[in-house]
Amino acid sequence: MALFQQEGLHPRGDLGQNFLIDLNLLESIVAEADLGPDDVVLEVGAGTGGLTAFLAAEAGAVVSVEYDPNMYRLAHETVAHLPDVTLLNCDALQSKHHMNPLILTEVSRELALDPQRRLKLVANLPYHIGTPVIANLLVSNYPLERMVVTIQYELAQRLCARPHTSDYSALSVFVQAQSRIKIVHKLGPSVFWPRPDVDSAIVRIDPDQKRRSQIHDLGLFQVFLRDLFTQRRKVLRGVLGQIFKKRLPKPAIEQILTELQIPTDARAEELEVEQLVALSNRLQLAVAGGGQSPTVATGETTDVTAGPSETELFGKASGEGQENTDNTEPNRDG
Repeated sequence: MALFQQEGLHPRGDLGQNFLIDLNLLESIVAEADLGPDDVVLEVGAGTGGLTAFLAAEAGAVVSVEYDPNMYRLAHETVAHLPDVTLLNCDALQSKHHMNPLILTEVSRELALDPQRRLKLVANLPYHIGTPVIANLLVSNYPLERMVVTIQYELAQRLCARPHTSDYSALSVFVQAQSRIKIVHKLGPSVFWPRPDVDSAIVRIDPDQKRRSQIHDLGLFQVFLRDLFTQRRKVLRGVLGQIFKKRLPKPAIEQILTELQIPTDARAEELEVEQLVALSNRLQLAVAGGGQSPTVATGETTDVTAGPSETELFGKASGEGQENTDNTEPNRDG
């Protein structure tokens, strides 16, 4: 706060700036990341550079991103003497479907310096881009070893949600099908300045290649989950009949459900992650056998080449995943 007064700056409400001011929590984030000299850290939301400096002390390299020019200037003053920090003044996302190519170029450059290097996302993520950043990195081909991120608590609950709960969604399944997730700490508003209106959480996500390898086609799996969970409370047999309309006859769908021991009157919100992966795989094989591409309920072939999008793939949660119409990126690190 004193730094802001000294510089004549104020947290920008239009950017949703809330800065993590508890140094013990910054240290906890770094400890949970378990950093070493082979780690390349991506930080989205540098703020004033407080967390960045902690990361640089442990990691082999840090690529840190800050949108706000004033915060970028303060962060630069904090980390300019650190040789292994690359600080970028840009948007984290090119669009909700893709990370900014400038960031990916810098990350790739650092990873290429040593084949032993691994990528870790460690950041106090801006609320409105939490899901796109997590999802885009999760489906990438980078050697992603861990994510330790501060996000809205509501999003953390969705990431960890189990079947038969209101938070269980396409996002829950998509992330859990590829990783292990845990909530490390729940954070109240008092550890931020200014205080936000919602709780936050530090979440650890460990990608699991064995789990991911069980998914035959990740792009089609994304689309399948999106279509299925838009009607999560409806009977599965009827929903699948709409999704694969004119591609698979209803008896074939019922046979697949029977083979997988899924009751025909089950609902998407009741199925375990493993069941949904198996169902997606089996339906893809059945459709491919007929020489057709899966379609959404409208009968149009879905473009699965684009990366995951918070609003288009997983829907929106209250206060999270809202479209950033002024192309700004709130910053939540002190």
